[in-house]
Amino acid sequence: MSDNNSFKMNYAEGINIFQNARRRAFWQEIISLFRGKSTELLSFDDIKARLRLREESYKGLQNVPLEQIVGSVGRYRDFTNNFLPRGSTSQDRWSRVYAAASSLEGLPPIELYKVDDIYFVRDGNHRVSVARELGSKTIEAHVTELPTSVNLEPGMTEDEIEAATAYAAFLEETGLERTRPHHQSLQLSEKSRYPEMLGHIYLHQKILEHQGGKPIPVDEAAARWYDDVFRPAVTLIRKYDILEQMPDRTEADLYLWMVDHLREVRDEFGETAPIRSFSDALIDFLEEHKMPVPEELQKEEDPSVILTKTQVMRAVQIARAREEQEEHDKRGDS
Repeated sequence: MSDNNSFKMNYAEGINIFQNARRRAFWQEIISLFRGKSTELLSFDDIKARLRLREESYKGLQNVPLEQIVGSVGRYRDFTNNFLPRGSTSQDRWSRVYAAASSLEGLPPIELYKVDDIYFVRDGNHRVSVARELGSKTIEAHVTELPTSVNLEPGMTEDEIEAATAYAAFLEETGLERTRPHHQSLQLSEKSRYPEMLGHIYLHQKILEHQGGKPIPVDEAAARWYDDVFRPAVTLIRKYDILEQMPDRTEADLYLWMVDHLREVRDEFGETAPIRSFSDALIDFLEEHKMPVPEELQKEEDPSVILTKTQVMRAVQIARAREEQEEHDKRGDS
């Protein structure tokens, strides 16, 4: 059989498979509509802007799992989130790609952007769609990575992406991705609490400025807060496996709880409050949750962290005012 006849047969087969795939895409969208879920791929440009991604580095030719490709640069509306062709997808082009993929020559590598553990198609959307229909598990691709400290994975909901966006904004404001590139995770389970943690950093900045008698940039204050306050707290949390039985909470969540608890003790007793440290707060946390308190923790020695409610709330107000001003400036530019 000539190559031309073989191509025609594969092309005709591709048309049938394309039409079946489009019908499945239609029903997938109907079902998702009733469930209140989106079937669209993620937009690379949207994610890039929301996570404030800037740097790129080419990582070479790789075999990439197809299930981790969840978005596209420009054609995210042409396919469903599992790359079934929608109404705007060309039947002729899809079928030609299918015919080429079924031949001995196969298809050239695609081009992808990688952001954490997910990928976006830069070039080759039809090849991804066809590969999935053919049952392939991986696809060969030229990969360019955009580094981020934010955790991303396939199947994230809009709320989870918004939480990642809030975390990215926090890292941008503090400069910790640059000053402490190998920092431990500061991610919170409640995105509304990032201004509160920013408040701690602004308060730390004011304390450092008062001690040194000169202005200190926010990124320097954040780095010193991370080194002197947050990281020691995380070290203590890990030392006693405090979150082992609480998988839905993060180390940053517990850090905020400890600081809030120490502050509440200070507010309740005023200047006569006994000196309380992170280890004291952890003991109270374990007792409140009816969990055993290790004997070593009761003997632990660590620096005290005591903040007044007025100081923290003022710092939170400053953080929120800055965010509102930035949003106002953005609207003014648009």
